[in-house]
Amino acid sequence: MTTSTVLVTGGAGYIGSHVARQLVQRHERVLVLDNLSTGFREATEGSELVIGDTGDAELIKRLLRDHAVDTVMHFAAHTVVPESVADPLKYYRNNTNNSRILLEACVAEGVRRVVFSSTAAVYGEADGDTASEDSPLAPINPYGRSKLATEWMLEDLATAGELNHVSLRYFNVAGSSIDGVIGQSTPKATLLIKVAAEAAAGVREGINVFGTDYPTPDGTCIRDYIHVEDLAHAHVLALDHLRNNGTSLTLNCGYGHGYSVLEVLETVNRVAGSPLNVTYTDRRPGDPARLVANADRIRERLGWTPQYDDLETIVRTALEWERNKRY
Repeated sequence: MTTSTVLVTGGAGYIGSHVARQLVQRHERVLVLDNLSTGFREATEGSELVIGDTGDAELIKRLLRDHAVDTVMHFAAHTVVPESVADPLKYYRNNTNNSRILLEACVAEGVRRVVFSSTAAVYGEADGDTASEDSPLAPINPYGRSKLATEWMLEDLATAGELNHVSLRYFNVAGSSIDGVIGQSTPKATLLIKVAAEAAAGVREGINVFGTDYPTPDGTCIRDYIHVEDLAHAHVLALDHLRNNGTSLTLNCGYGHGYSVLEVLETVNRVAGSPLNVTYTDRRPGDPARLVANADRIRERLGWTPQYDDLETIVRTALEWERNKRY
């Protein structure tokens, strides 16, 4: 067992809890900081939970110092694109300013390793069939911009010699733990597979398809869906990279192929064994037509090999969670 601690901000939330669990399973000391605004205490089993906020500078410094934290994994953020369009300052306050406070505390306490939960939303309307880490950065919503600002802070701190980081740009994360112990219970979730699984399980009356006139083969948006367990493992590999004195990296997290909204819904119908109640409506603000990863770099630099690159597996675990969820 290591003698140092990994601080996981937002570790009671969907992705953070899966990462924290994988860390605990390999006998890491894990300290979760979460304000429980969208997270769940039940998702932090095996970790020590501190209820608090990343905007509390003195709390952060005390935790880093008292728990011998050697690496921070930073997930705490607001993540709903339409909400960011409607209330942008909420996103800049929580996602950008609180990240600045957290990073200042890391520098002050000598914590030199950060793994950051970023997003493919930094690309906006990506050029070409896929987005690589070198694609132009042109986010089209405040959520993407708020995350990109934190990437820039990390890059500047790395240049200044203050810390090293791995920024992981997530594409569309979905599914739940393979054993069904933890999953996604985010209130008012908007991600397609989560919402479709809720509809299939009877939690929602149906599902809306936002736009059928996009420049795609069937007119609906195309996304690269990655299973949360594969994404969590990428964070574990990022931790190992930094502990082995690896240089700072920015990496896409996706499978490199996409599915349209209608293709996803067809899969949900098949797995659930009954058709969804679907309503077709207008486009939603801030949604690009296509967003698919070029994920070659993460495989090359971290040796990441996905285990669950299968849409039916992703949908099945999401649906099983909705039918049997524990919190």
